[in-house]
Amino acid sequence: MKHLTTLFAILMSGCLLAQSEYCGVGTVWDAESQTCIVAENVELLDSNLDGVVGVEDLLNLLSHFGDEDMDFDGIYDSVDDCVGAYDECGVCNGPGPQILGIDTIIVYYDSLYAEAIDEWWVFEVDADTLLGYFCENPGCMDPTADNYDPYAIEEDGSCQYPNAGPACDYASTAYFDGYYYDLVGIGNQCWFAENLRTTIYANGDSIPGNLDGMAWYETSEPAQAVYAEGTSAVHMGNDNAAENLIRYGRLYNYFAVHDPRNICPSGWHVSTDSDWMEMEIALGMDPADAELFGWDRGTDEGLLIMAEFGGNPDWGPTIYCNGAEGGGNNLSGFSALPGGLREEYGAFSWESNSSSFWSSDNSTILRYATCIQDKIGRFQDYIEPQSGHSVRCVKD
Repeated sequence: MKHLTTLFAILMSGCLLAQSEYCGVGTVWDAESQTCIVAENVELLDSNLDGVVGVEDLLNLLSHFGDEDMDFDGIYDSVDDCVGAYDECGVCNGPGPQILGIDTIIVYYDSLYAEAIDEWWVFEVDADTLLGYFCENPGCMDPTADNYDPYAIEEDGSCQYPNAGPACDYASTAYFDGYYYDLVGIGNQCWFAENLRTTIYANGDSIPGNLDGMAWYETSEPAQAVYAEGTSAVHMGNDNAAENLIRYGRLYNYFAVHDPRNICPSGWHVSTDSDWMEMEIALGMDPADAELFGWDRGTDEGLLIMAEFGGNPDWGPTIYCNGAEGGGNNLSGFSALPGGLREEYGAFSWESNSSSFWSSDNSTILRYATCIQDKIGRFQDYIEPQSGHSVRCVKD
């Protein structure tokens, strides 16, 4: 009622205002002192900010009859964006900084004069770390990056690396689901240089996993697996699932690859058939050959994308490669490895022999690289949606 009383007093003195010199915005005529004085809560009184407290302002004030100002900040609670106070983090009535992080790193040095060689030796003798509470402190948390920030407490994907190319915006890794993926620029495209291994979509939802053979065969929902996990048969290759996860990442079925939630990180997508064609042409394949299905396409592009022989793991020689030394020269940097696949019935096959990669088009097109071919295979027929294959992500 204080504001209402003041407003009525001002309106009743309108005749005096008319006879006095005009008072500026934010001031009112004071009949007792016969001068302009600063208006109390002028923003409320002159609600239309026209420099005059008039009938429109009175009607606006009356519209708030019964309203309150519990925090006494001069703003009605019904229109106040914070009834109370903002904390240091900008949260209304929040608790303030809650994230523990590094505030200061103090390094102590000492020196020693070596008279024989007339030089001073400076060396570190101790270090201390002071912690503090923060609202947020995003930055690059990868110590190998050029812009590593030891004070960062939240990875923001800003890491920059030496010798990174323009196709990848001069970054050589991408962070997703707790893992840094190596990147490679091929032509104008930026690719993951290793297989996807995430267990979540870009929005954080989980991708089902650890399905036994029957559950894998029967599902028509997204699913992921690690080569040789569980009790399903391993028809060839390494039967150590933990090692295979480190080497090859995970295998995904058709339904996971085509789920709109996106199994690649935000700003990336599962490679499409067109992405593969563009890469193959950039590596020297004739555009007409890129359109073909089967193995009879291109020349030696398979060698260009396969990891070099002798890598970890290598492609051979094994009985699955007819005793030949598999692998390529990896001149592209794509680093394809023989991670095998999961058959639609749940068994695991072809580890140490071949790589197979999904395309995210509305189809079941796969790319193959194998130790007994120099070319990149492109296949569509007889590809079951329940089968599991590797995935590479491409930057949008």
